[in-house]
Amino acid sequence: MGSYVPANSSERAQMLATIGMETVDELFSQVPDGIKMRQLRLPEGMSELEVGRYISRIADKNVRFKTIFRGAGAYHHYIPSIVKSITGKEEFVTAYTPYQAEISQGILQSIFEYQTMICQLTGLDVSNASVYDGASAAAEAVAMCVERKRTKMLVSAATHPMTLRTMQTYCHGAGVQILVAPSKNGVTDLDELSNMLDETTAGLYLQQPNFYGLLEEAEAIGKAVHAVGAKYVMGVNPISLGILKTPAECGADIAVGEGQPLGMPLAFGGPYLGFMACTTALMRRLPGRIVGETVDVAGNRAFVLTLQAREQHIRREKASSNVCSNQALCAMMAAVYMATMGPDGLRNVATQCLSKAHYAASKIGEIPGFELRYPGAFFHEFITNCPSDASEILSALEKEGVLGGIPVEAELADTPVCDRSEHVIGILWCVTEMNTKEEIDQLVEILKRV
Repeated sequence: MGSYVPANSSERAQMLATIGMETVDELFSQVPDGIKMRQLRLPEGMSELEVGRYISRIADKNVRFKTIFRGAGAYHHYIPSIVKSITGKEEFVTAYTPYQAEISQGILQSIFEYQTMICQLTGLDVSNASVYDGASAAAEAVAMCVERKRTKMLVSAATHPMTLRTMQTYCHGAGVQILVAPSKNGVTDLDELSNMLDETTAGLYLQQPNFYGLLEEAEAIGKAVHAVGAKYVMGVNPISLGILKTPAECGADIAVGEGQPLGMPLAFGGPYLGFMACTTALMRRLPGRIVGETVDVAGNRAFVLTLQAREQHIRREKASSNVCSNQALCAMMAAVYMATMGPDGLRNVATQCLSKAHYAASKIGEIPGFELRYPGAFFHEFITNCPSDASEILSALEKEGVLGGIPVEAELADTPVCDRSEHVIGILWCVTEMNTKEEIDQLVEILKRV
């Protein structure tokens, strides 16, 4: 989302007064002072060429890591050149919301193809296109589960903390209760979860693989949720579905997730897209746009916007969601990536992630103090213990041009995702197909020196 502050002083004062603020500094008070640039002080009389060189020297101060062992929701994957080649075309980059849908057949078809691929990936019946990101998709899924007599949503303690916070924010205003189901040994405690499930439970949100990188007993958990008549929501990593069971095979009613791994760069955190898919029974509760296929008067294949349960089309209070955006470009990136990779390519990427992560975990785990925190099966992320201050270890890696894992204790410090006995101290590492054996071996050697 862009921001606009009028340059004219009177317009600026009027804008601030309208939103109940006095100064521009107050408007941007949530932005840390350390990253604010008050003024770009350029020497006078510089030519365009000189200004370009001057700005480039400033930009060169930014650190760009070529070797990355960090994930936790944003992942470093290879993006085939065709993805940018196609989606970078002017007619796609400048396309906007298809308000006059029937004359936007190209955009509608791209959305339809994306929806189709998401359905194939998750095994579910219908998909939308789309919501802002994976966390908002999870929060929107909660709204799909809630009923008049079922207003309690359970969330696994092994859920990404930012996803949990987003769900809590959405539910606060809606009067929906969020309860955290405890974890044990890094995964959802099925016994404790079973005790929490009852006839007032709207649903359960389970992340697979979870925040700690571990694989959950998704099928068994799904059966327990359905036994009390609640809905089962799975938050999934799309790359992992190249080799793991689909949400449909695990019994999920709704599948959500972050689409960034499907052809989108890290890009300082966005823009990304949240994908959503569900069973036919929940189709009318699905927020956002759904593109359908039909035929025109001449019998030719055509596309239409259908089931537009948004506040732009129906009464605000009857809308299934009042948060919407045109995510067509990001959805197209994901569609081009999936079409380019195909089932075999996606399976190959997932297999490389799995095998390289397990190689890295075995090597790191051999270093005293860096043993694996949990014994369970994992996909491409894992937690190791940390023998000393994590920040010092990560700083040592940065000096070698390596972005290490994320210190989990800092991530969970102010988040009620687990009880004291389950509080995690360590580093969450991530390995993808982009990491070579040489890079993993280099990482191990640096950790040994530290």
